[in-house]
Amino acid sequence: MFSTRVPRDLAANRLTIAVAAQRAAGRPLIDLTESNPTRAGFDYPADLLAPLADARALAYAPSPLGLREAREAVSRDYARQRLDVPADRIALTASTSDAYSVLFKLLCDAGDEVLVPRPSYPLFEPLAALDAVAPRAYDLDIHGGWTIDVSSVERAITPRTRALLVVTPNNPTGSLVSDDELDRLAAICAPRGIAIVADEVFADYELEPGALSRAGRVASRADVLSFSLGGLSKSIGLPQVKLGWIAVAGPEPLARAALERLEHVSDAYLAVSTPVQIAAPALLARGAAIRSQIAERVAANYRMLKAGGDALAPCRVLRSDAGWYAVLHVPSLEPEEDLVLRLLATDEVLVHPGYFFDFPRESFLVVSLLPPTAAFAEAVARVLRHFDCTVRRP
Repeated sequence: MFSTRVPRDLAANRLTIAVAAQRAAGRPLIDLTESNPTRAGFDYPADLLAPLADARALAYAPSPLGLREAREAVSRDYARQRLDVPADRIALTASTSDAYSVLFKLLCDAGDEVLVPRPSYPLFEPLAALDAVAPRAYDLDIHGGWTIDVSSVERAITPRTRALLVVTPNNPTGSLVSDDELDRLAAICAPRGIAIVADEVFADYELEPGALSRAGRVASRADVLSFSLGGLSKSIGLPQVKLGWIAVAGPEPLARAALERLEHVSDAYLAVSTPVQIAAPALLARGAAIRSQIAERVAANYRMLKAGGDALAPCRVLRSDAGWYAVLHVPSLEPEEDLVLRLLATDEVLVHPGYFFDFPRESFLVVSLLPPTAAFAEAVARVLRHFDCTVRRP
């Protein structure tokens, strides 16, 4: 009696069951899968969310694309990143996931297709399914650094392709889309009427010096209809506040037509709360201190992880330009899932297996860079002991 857009089998996998058992038994655990900054030991001012209590929110005056003052605040935040995005090119959403759903409704009919990167965070498939859209994968290749396999993009395109999704920085590879790659993608997509959707939620967290300044940004493009996604969840470490946005770019007639239709879709839901819109200017201003803490932490943990250099052999830390994650390439002594379960049981460390992100082969381990540096260093050392690897402590 249930829709095929939701999974038929909702049973927990082996790792989920093992983690629940570990926690139920009260055994200690260093969680290197932590993605929630509010649980990572950062200093959040006690009154940071006070702007949500602004009395102006007692009056309801819905605006489908978002209140002007909130959109102007997002526009200023883009200016902080040296991007010129006018407020009237911005639509507010309840989250980045909500933004994807809005764009799938804007661009796709039931059964249409969107191209998604592989490896990447395993969210696109369920989001696409919920909007009756079919995801088709294209590949990222690793040759010293991650790059888009443009030929795999061309192979994946069909007459029903409506959008190409890029994540920059990608989760978990940390790779950034370059201007050259965007040029090639635009040349493929624009003539076919395919939009580019760029998820840029991690764009504030540089790991390799100078990487962000060399990255391409779709908000600057006028040759292909593009949508840039961001939100408070990552930009100021407030996933619970629920505010995201879409910045529209591209040829003027197409961008204007897209905004008109975005307004129609958003008007049907009016998903963004008034209090968070009114609070947005203050949150974006005060949240800069949270962003700085996160940026310092993830960069320090990444430097520590890389510091071992050749001492990590036979393990290897893959280059990550930006974001909250790092990838370890480790010897395939056992299946990834067995390895991760063994690390949990014997070393009390939780990491992600590479297959969770659809890596093409084994063995890869994905670790969050959010945990406090001392705990991170200890957990990494425990992981590397399995392969006779060592890592230099800070």
